[in-house]
Amino acid sequence: MGNEILQVNHLSKSFGTHEVLRDIDFTVRKGDVTSIIGASGSGKSTLLRCINLLENPTSGEILYHGQNVLAQGFNPAAYRSHVGMVFQSFNLFNNMTVLDNCVVGQVKVLKKNKEEAHAHAMEYLEKVGMAPFIKAKPRQLSGGQKQRVAIARALAMDPEVLLFDEPTSALDPEMVGEVLTVMRSLAAEGMTMLVVTHEMAFARDVSNHVVYMSGGVICEEGAPREVFGNPQKQETRDFLSRFRNS
Repeated sequence: MGNEILQVNHLSKSFGTHEVLRDIDFTVRKGDVTSIIGASGSGKSTLLRCINLLENPTSGEILYHGQNVLAQGFNPAAYRSHVGMVFQSFNLFNNMTVLDNCVVGQVKVLKKNKEEAHAHAMEYLEKVGMAPFIKAKPRQLSGGQKQRVAIARALAMDPEVLLFDEPTSALDPEMVGEVLTVMRSLAAEGMTMLVVTHEMAFARDVSNHVVYMSGGVICEEGAPREVFGNPQKQETRDFLSRFRNS
């Protein structure tokens, strides 16, 4: 298996008669930063939700270290504890403080004691610049601050892979930079990341692998310099042409 963490094989997903994903194949290796790009409605977020088992694929396989996570008897909760997710809309617990948001999963899922969980949470809240806000509730934070807490919460679970579902799309433009800075530093430290994004500069400059989706299929994929610099398909060229000057 080498350094492959996730392998998606012939994955399809339909809602009723509407086929959202069709015959998706790709691999995530240790240390990869894979950006999934494409127009709205191309199936990017659904693919991420299938990988994290928030949606049940209609057919195909998702292999985690060679084991099919869709197989009967596989433990989805244990798998999810290794594959973290950062959502577009933050998904923080509004009735909990910043610190408690980052502690609760460690205690309930990873069965850590509170002291250990607190120390671990603080490590990541420091990392994302949110340590001064540990007693705040989410309603007291800006969008960029909420997303940085959400990233710290995901990191505190020590995931092997971190999935990001359009992590900047709900943010005001001036807050996008602070979240991308955190993501860039994670990438530089070797965190394995799968990022659905409209931030083309991030996809081009930070990723080592880019997947362009259109109409529920992977239209083109490869190294950023290939996909951005020499796209093979007209559809990819048309999509990227509006970002060329970004």
